[in-house]
Amino acid sequence: MMDYGKIIDAIYRDLNTWERTGKVADYIPALAQVDPQHFGISVQLLTGESFHIGDTLKPFSIQSISKVFTLAMVFHHLGEDLWKSVGREPSGTPFNSLIQLEQEAGIPRNPMINAGALVVTDRLLDDWKNPKEELLSFVRCVSGNPSLSYDFGVANSELANSDRNRALAHFMKSYGNIHNDVNDLMDVYCHQCSLQMNTRDLAKSFQFLVNRGVNPWTGNELLTLSQAKRLGAVLMTCGFYDESGDFAFRVGMPGKSGVGGGVVAYIPNVLSIAVWSPALNPHGNSTLGIEALERFTTLIGNSVF
Repeated sequence: MMDYGKIIDAIYRDLNTWERTGKVADYIPALAQVDPQHFGISVQLLTGESFHIGDTLKPFSIQSISKVFTLAMVFHHLGEDLWKSVGREPSGTPFNSLIQLEQEAGIPRNPMINAGALVVTDRLLDDWKNPKEELLSFVRCVSGNPSLSYDFGVANSELANSDRNRALAHFMKSYGNIHNDVNDLMDVYCHQCSLQMNTRDLAKSFQFLVNRGVNPWTGNELLTLSQAKRLGAVLMTCGFYDESGDFAFRVGMPGKSGVGGGVVAYIPNVLSIAVWSPALNPHGNSTLGIEALERFTTLIGNSVF
């Protein structure tokens, strides 16, 4: 049997001696204060076993990883109609870029860049009376942790520094692709990004994707088998912004990153793994997180390929 504990222990001990290249996300003041030396790895098997090393109990802001949860909720609710409003192609541009929107009539390339995530969150406002409460309930359910919450300090910091995201939302609203008031949308979106989790919570929260759409903690179907496959494909091709192709090449797992330094990925029917290291590379992805995941799939000899 694979000794996952020994494998992540070796990865952690080697990488923990590395210099933390990159920098924390200082364009969000609340994130600029995070210690870049934090590092933790958690592996969650579908069998229920888990393995942890490092700062795995320290909560952090998951930021864009939250896009996976809103996408799962909205995709399950709207089905294929969702793709009339947002594409499924890699963007090849930074996560907060406005470049492609005018050329493509306000339809974002994919739901993992900020413009696409804003459209998905807008649809959450369309169909849920209390979207912040419903999203929090969903995340608590998939993580198995009923105490998870928003980091209101981070949410307020993001709201105060949300000019570019507001620009994206207003621009798409001019094309009719944002339905709700932009202030209401930004409130939900910034709270969504401020969700606090640790690596243990995060690894567990992706188990419904490991289990092909069924929440293993409750047995409830959150996505159909087809939807789980399609969401996984979006994560594989778009989950790491304009580094997604390189991540697929190096790591070989669908996953998602966030500028809070979290990275989470999974192998269907086997496991999910979450890494936290706040120092980011120029693409906005955790430098140590990407390296740790590459080493992990190499050492276990397994990926989706």
